[in-house]
Amino acid sequence: MNLTNNLIIAMPGLTDPIFEKSVSYICQHTSQGAMGLTINHPTNINLSDLLAQLDITLNVESLASTPVYLGGPVETGHGFILHSNDNELTTWTQTLKINDTISLSSSKDILIAIANGKGPSNFLVTLGYAGWGKGQIEKEMEENSWLNVSADNDIIFNTPTDQLWESAARKLGIDINLISGDIGHA
Repeated sequence: MNLTNNLIIAMPGLTDPIFEKSVSYICQHTSQGAMGLTINHPTNINLSDLLAQLDITLNVESLASTPVYLGGPVETGHGFILHSNDNELTTWTQTLKINDTISLSSSKDILIAIANGKGPSNFLVTLGYAGWGKGQIEKEMEENSWLNVSADNDIIFNTPTDQLWESAARKLGIDINLISGDIGHA
C-alpha cells in the first residue's frame, strides 16, 4: 500500500486534538515512513502575517487573508507550500514533484513569487508537517484511525476548510457524520 498522493481522513474516533477531523495530503510514503500535510486546520496566521515575518512584501492584496495551516506537529517553525504544477518552466529551489499536477516546495523563492502574483495558480501554505515512522501509518490504517482516498486537486485547493473533512469522505460515498466514533465488539 502506497499512500503517496492520497488524502487520509481522520475517523470520528480519532480524538487526538492535532488530527481530530483532519484531512492530510500524503506527499511521500516509502517503506521507511510517510510525510504529509494536514490541509484543513488553519492557524491564526494569514499569508500577509507570514510574509511580513519573512520581510517579503505582498503585492497581491487579494491574497492577504489567505490562511496558513498547521500542517502537522513536526517542525512547526518550517513552512511548506503544496501547489499546482501549472508552470512547467518554473522550478523552485526546494521542490518535491509528487505527480504531474502537484508539488511540495519549502523555499523562500516560491513565497516571493506568490507575493508578486507570479506563483502557482493553486497553493496551500502550512507550518509544520505530519510524519509517520516505519510501519506507523499502515498500523493506524489497520486500526481504522483513517480512511484514504485518491487526492483530488479540487478538494485540496478549492473546498472551504470547514467543509473539507466531509467533502473528502463524500468522495468515498460516505457521510462521515453518520459513522460512530465508538468501537464495538461482536
